Amino acid sequence: MRRRDFVALVGEAALQLPLAARAQHPAIPVIGFLHLSSLETTRQYLTAFQQGLGDTGYVEGQNVAIECRWAQGRNDRMSTLVGRPLLG
Repeated sequence: MRRRDFVALVGEAALQLPLAARAQHPAIPVIGFLHLSSLETTRQYLTAFQQGLGDTGYVEGQNVAIECRWAQGRNDRMSTLVGRPLLG
């Protein structure tokens, strides 16, 4: 095998490796939990939500991710927290 062929073969294998690694680890779903208040005032709701997910087989950090955002009582922050303007 010539050196040029070997380098091409190694380069092609290196390009395929990230694709194979991604195929083995599918992306987990992300659930957004958005609330007008703060974590301190709504902790029981978030806990109940997580328990409900667990009852259906979803465990945070294993097969689902939960992204929480809190507006701290400021309604004007809601659209910014969502990342796009809210309808209404």
